[in-house]
Amino acid sequence: MQRYPHWIDGKPHPPASDAWLDVHAPASGEAIAQVAAGTPPDVDAAMLAAQRAFPMWSSLPNSQRARWLERLADALEARLEEVAQAESRDGGKPITLARDIEIPRAIANLRFFAHAATQFASESHHGEAGLNFTLRQPLGVVATISPWNLPLYLFTWKIAPALAAGNCVVAKPSEVTPHSATLLAEIAASIGFPPGVFNLVHGAGPTVGEALVTHPLTKAISFTGSTAVGKRIATLAAPLLKKVSLELGGKNPSLVFADSDWRDNLDTIVRSAFQNSGQICLCGSRLLIERAVYGEFRDAFVERVKSLRVGDPADPATQIGPLVSQAHFDKVMRALAIAREEGAHVLCGGDAIDRPGWYVAPTVLEGLGPDTATNREEIFGPVVTLQAFDNDDHALDFANASDYGLVATLWDRDLPRALRFARELRTGMVWINTWLMRDLRTPFGGSNQSGLGREGGAEAMRFFTEARNVGISM
Repeated sequence: MQRYPHWIDGKPHPPASDAWLDVHAPASGEAIAQVAAGTPPDVDAAMLAAQRAFPMWSSLPNSQRARWLERLADALEARLEEVAQAESRDGGKPITLARDIEIPRAIANLRFFAHAATQFASESHHGEAGLNFTLRQPLGVVATISPWNLPLYLFTWKIAPALAAGNCVVAKPSEVTPHSATLLAEIAASIGFPPGVFNLVHGAGPTVGEALVTHPLTKAISFTGSTAVGKRIATLAAPLLKKVSLELGGKNPSLVFADSDWRDNLDTIVRSAFQNSGQICLCGSRLLIERAVYGEFRDAFVERVKSLRVGDPADPATQIGPLVSQAHFDKVMRALAIAREEGAHVLCGGDAIDRPGWYVAPTVLEGLGPDTATNREEIFGPVVTLQAFDNDDHALDFANASDYGLVATLWDRDLPRALRFARELRTGMVWINTWLMRDLRTPFGGSNQSGLGREGGAEAMRFFTEARNVGISM
C-alpha cells in the first residue's frame, strides 16, 4: 500500500511516531493508501528546517523567488494528468473537474503569486510630516492549514503568496486527501527547490494543526475549513498574538428574479449548487426565487438536477461523484433526516445511492422557512432548498437570514437593484449573473461566521508581511 510521508527540509520523512492513517477512496470506501500521522516532534523538525532556510529565502531578490515559483508551476503542469488522477481518486471528485479546472487553478495560483512577488509595492507619503515610506517585510515561518474539498487548489492558494512574500512555510493538508500535496512536495524537491523553504507535515488537526498554531516559531496561520475549527484556532492564537486568516463555511443564497435570464443560465445555476457534490464553500445551497416564476423555475431546475450524471469519478462523463468520507456522508444523511423532521418536501434525491462508496443523490427540498436548521446550518453536500419571495425587501430578508456571510449570487437584469443588493447583502462577495468568476487580484473571504480576513492579490501579500514605517525629516 502506498504511503505518503512528511516532506521536511526537501526530503521525505516518516512520522516520528511510526504511526500511519488510512486514506480511503470515496468511490469504493476502501483503504487505498496511508498517510503519516504527524505529532509535535514532526512539527518541530519542520519548523526548525523552515527557520534555518528563512534568512536565505527572505534575502533573495523578489525576481528570484518569482522564478522558483514559476519553475514549480512548470513542473506541476508537466505532471498535470498524474496529479489530477490522484486528486480524483483521493477526493472522489470527477476527473474532468480535477483535470480541467482545479489542478490548472493550482498552477495559476503559483504563476499569479510569482508575478505578485515582483509587483507588490510599498507606500510612500510626503507633504504633511517629512517623508515616510513603508517597508513590507516577510514575517518568518508561517503555517498553512488547507481543507479536503479543493486539496491542491486551496493548498497553493495559501503557500504561493506566503513564499512570494519571502516567508518559509510549514503546510498541513487535510489527512483525508493528502496525495496531491505530497506530489507537489515531491515535485518541488525534484526541481531543487531550496530545502526548508516549503515543508509538508501530515496528520490530524487536533494533533498537528494545533501544534502548528501554538508553535513558538509560527508567526501567522492561514486556515480554510469549518467554522468550529476556525474558532478553535482563533482561541489558541489570540493569547499568543499571532496573525490569523480564517476562511470558513457558508450557507450561500442564490437569488433568482423574475426578469432575469435564468432560463439561459439554468446549467450554471445547477452547477453553482452541485459542483463537487456541493462540497465547495461557494456553492449556493439556498435558492431564493421570485414567486412569479417559482413554479416554472422549480420544475425546470428539478428536471435538470435529475439529469445530472452520478457515477465513478474516473469516468469523464461523471458530473457528480461521492462524498469525501464516511464521516461526511453520515453528516449529510443526518441533515437530510432533520430536513424531513422539519417538514421538507423532497422534490428529488433525498437518499443515499445503493452502490459502493459514499454517494448521496442530488437533492432538492422545498417547504422550509428561513429559520429551520436546514436553511441555517451548513450541510456541505448535494442538497439545496428552494424558497419563494414576494418582493425586494422579502428577498433581502431571506438572503440575510443566516449566521454566515461568504457569498451571494444574484440573477437579475435590473442593474440598479442588483447593485443595491450588492451593498446590502451581508456577505464578503457578491456575483451578479455569474458564479465562481474569480479574478485572482480581488479580495476573497467572508463575514460573520464565514471568516476573518481576506485572501487573494495584494490582500494575501499584506497578510504575509509586516508593515514597517520609516519617517525621514525633510
